[in-house]
Amino acid sequence: MSNPFATPPIPADEVDRDLLDDGIARGNIPALLMVLYQMTGDDRWLADPYAPGRSPGLDDNDSGQLPVARQNEIREAARDAITAWLDGRPLAVPRPSNARLAEMLTVAMTEHVPQEYGDIIASGMDYGAEEPAQGILPEGKSAIVIGGGVSGICAGIELGRLGIPYTLFEKNEDFGGTWFENRYPGCGVDTPSLTYTFSCRPNDWSMYFPLRDEIEGYLLDTAKHFELYKNARFNTYVEEARWNEGTGKWDVTITTADGKRETHSADYLFSAVGILNIPKYPNIPGLEEFAGDVYHTSRWPDDAQVAGKRVAVVGNGASGMQVAPAIADQVQSLTIFARSKQWAAPFPQFRKTIPAGVRYLMQVVPLYRAWLEQRLSWTFNDRVHGTLFRDPDFEHPERAVNEVNDGHRRAFTRYVKEQLEDRPELIEHVLPDYPPFAKRMLLDNGWYRTIKRDNVTLIPEHLAKVEGHTLHSSSGKTVEADVIILATGFQTTNVLGSYGIYGRDGENLHDKWGEDDAAAYLGTLVPGFPNFFILLGPNVGSGHGGSMIRNIENQMHFAGEVVLSANKHGARTVEVRDKVYEDYLRRIDEAHEKLVWTHPGTENWYRNSKGRVIAITPWRNDAFWRMTRSPDESDLAFDGAAQTSPRSATG
Repeated sequence: MSNPFATPPIPADEVDRDLLDDGIARGNIPALLMVLYQMTGDDRWLADPYAPGRSPGLDDNDSGQLPVARQNEIREAARDAITAWLDGRPLAVPRPSNARLAEMLTVAMTEHVPQEYGDIIASGMDYGAEEPAQGILPEGKSAIVIGGGVSGICAGIELGRLGIPYTLFEKNEDFGGTWFENRYPGCGVDTPSLTYTFSCRPNDWSMYFPLRDEIEGYLLDTAKHFELYKNARFNTYVEEARWNEGTGKWDVTITTADGKRETHSADYLFSAVGILNIPKYPNIPGLEEFAGDVYHTSRWPDDAQVAGKRVAVVGNGASGMQVAPAIADQVQSLTIFARSKQWAAPFPQFRKTIPAGVRYLMQVVPLYRAWLEQRLSWTFNDRVHGTLFRDPDFEHPERAVNEVNDGHRRAFTRYVKEQLEDRPELIEHVLPDYPPFAKRMLLDNGWYRTIKRDNVTLIPEHLAKVEGHTLHSSSGKTVEADVIILATGFQTTNVLGSYGIYGRDGENLHDKWGEDDAAAYLGTLVPGFPNFFILLGPNVGSGHGGSMIRNIENQMHFAGEVVLSANKHGARTVEVRDKVYEDYLRRIDEAHEKLVWTHPGTENWYRNSKGRVIAITPWRNDAFWRMTRSPDESDLAFDGAAQTSPRSATG
């Protein structure tokens, strides 16, 4: 396999040396040290006095916490090494072992990274990328993909790689999914741009945390690049999907843009509708008769008007924390109904653009970009995972789940008090009484600054009823409003709730699951539903932070491997065995019972009405990556074989 970093992507005589020098001067010291080691082979760059010091919080640690003179020495050495590489000198360490990669990330992060984590580092850097299967591709097979968001794009890319013809049905007028639908002011991602990127489609992002328009543009450009449009039908609603035992295919009934009903058939069905898809509308008496305008953040109209108006925001989760700061200086007044309290971490890179030189450095030296991405992936993904386990012997379970989690609580509490030191009366209304990370950790998009404004009122209660223009809180407070913004999120436990799906013998998947109790093996397969693959299904989202794109890519890779296994056996159908499915669900539940999201007294959108965690995974990212590399064929039933597994599933 060729080394992705062996040769410069830009000829040496075409490199803008001044812009490159500017990038090196502004670049991230820990990432530059990794580049220096691989370019020179000199171990001294991984040890004192060059090894970086730890940075507080989620800061990128660009300085490495090193003296300026030491930083300058590193940057000068990096400039020399990069120049030599551009001029033809090969990498001294072109391919570190996986264990060495973990050691290197340990140095870059100034904290222990498990040795086995080197496997996912290698994969993320394309050192361990899977080669396309050859000679075993399904012939005469076809697929249907439901949904054109991130999951649908992942499906289209992988199906194209496998050579399987497909049709993609999307209810909107273009690709993008949640990024097509969510257009509210301030909408953006809470994951670093380098990690919110398809592994096969690097992007020259303008911001460290891009806003909605740039993300949507990237998704549409990716769909064009992989020629997905030729397989897509837009403004098309999927009504139901039924397994046809006679034909061994899925019959999918759609309603077209002009209202016609059609049925299309395919061998494989990929559900890519996601979980951030169906808006959650609160049941508030009088809301439907409100005398003004009501906007749900995920259904924001192009002609929405808030400037100079009395606006009320219902909810203070991720969308509420984004929209309120974005409109606060435009409205006459802003009232926020914040029934619950949220932990919000410092966000030093809020609205921060990536310097042109640094963007150029990432283009000229992909190895630098790769190490920067690995640092961000660890920081925003698995860094915190080990601190989320419930310690039964911890003395203060009312405030934290373990000693480290209690330390996080103290740090976040200090931050809140610092932000509100001039308005101390607000602290009791926003400081959570549950452990950090029991709900999704949010980033401070100017939230604390916003609630201190003279034209902003925070009501720490729910909106109880609406009468004309008058809004009543649960304790009887009243406020007048012209516009109500519902920042109330999505029906995250109503998995695949937008269409009906019927498997063998007409079994209704929603009946199998119950009202809100979705489950799937690796979030992907369900027994009784052959040749059916769920993307971003149950227990796939990342509750401990980070981009969901990687997990979706892992699922789609796994789905492709399952299809190839069936084809190798000459099987028409494939599904997971009942016992494997049940064992996996048991292990999921047992794992979640040890983690912060099931801590007594906590509420979050991850759990269903029974208290089971539905939306997110308990696994570390590298663990899920390993689970999805290749199916154990004893876990699968081919052509409706007896649903008796020779063994239990293992993790």
